Amino acid sequence: MVDFMRLAKEEAILAMNKGEIPVGAVIVKDGVVIGKAHNLKETLKDSTAHAEILAIKEASKYIGSWRLNGAEMYVTLEPCSMCASAILQSRISKVYIGTFNKDMGACGSVINLLDNRRLNSFAYIKWVYDEECSELLTRFFENKRKEKL
Repeated sequence: MVDFMRLAKEEAILAMNKGEIPVGAVIVKDGVVIGKAHNLKETLKDSTAHAEILAIKEASKYIGSWRLNGAEMYVTLEPCSMCASAILQSRISKVYIGTFNKDMGACGSVINLLDNRRLNSFAYIKWVYDEECSELLTRFFENKRKEKL
């Protein structure tokens, strides 16, 4: 069986190597990767170029529809409200999350958009709590602080 969170972590490492916040996302449908991406906000000078958004765009292009019903997303960091909204809009069914986003998390840490019955959509959330996902972020921000000294 393919470890899709490992693939998401590989995407996060690609982001880190580009000086981007290390977040990676992989979208799978019927056991096949249909989209994957990493943060490119700094590279593209685009505030919407989060890993989740880019992966959704790739997956939609791959299947030829914006509706990703039955798809699963594996993401190294809890999605923000923009990304959580895009997940709902795309109809992704399940989201596997590697670590908390204590500042901007929109899947349970700060707010929970994916499990809000007032909205017209719902995505199942599975917390994976992957220590390596947390370590990538910790290492990235420690290095950024050292650069400023």
